[in-house]
Amino acid sequence: QVQLVESGGGLVQAGGSLRLSCAASGSIFSINNMAWYRQAPGKQRELVAAVTSGGSTNYADSLKTRFTISRDNAKNMVYLQMNSLKPEDTAVYYCYAQLEVRPQGGVRYDFWGQGTQVTVSS
Repeated sequence: QVQLVESGGGLVQAGGSLRLSCAASGSIFSINNMAWYRQAPGKQRELVAAVTSGGSTNYADSLKTRFTISRDNAKNMVYLQMNSLKPEDTAVYYCYAQLEVRPQGGVRYDFWGQGTQVTVSS
C-alpha cells in the first residue's frame, strides 16, 4: 500500500506565500516523477510543476516565475514553494507520484494524494 499525504495548504492573502509538502510512504521500491497539480472549481485539473528523480523540473508557463518545485529523495518528499500568490491560484492542490512498488519494482504506477486546499484572498 502506498500513500501520498499533502500538507501546508490554507488561507493566505494575495501577495503571500505558502509551501506545500507531500510525503510518500508505504511499499515503495523507487519513485520516478513527482509533481503538483491543481484543480480550481469548475475547471480541469492542470499541471503546476513536475520534477524527475534526477532533479529536472518542468513548470506551467504561467507559474514558473512564482512557484518552485523541489524534492528530497531520501525522505520521499516533494515540495512546492508558492510566492506572490494571486486569487486565481485558489484551488485544490494534488500531489502526484509515479513509482514502483516493492518487493521488486519493474512496473510503474500512478498515485495521487487526497489534495490540499489553497485559498488566496484579494
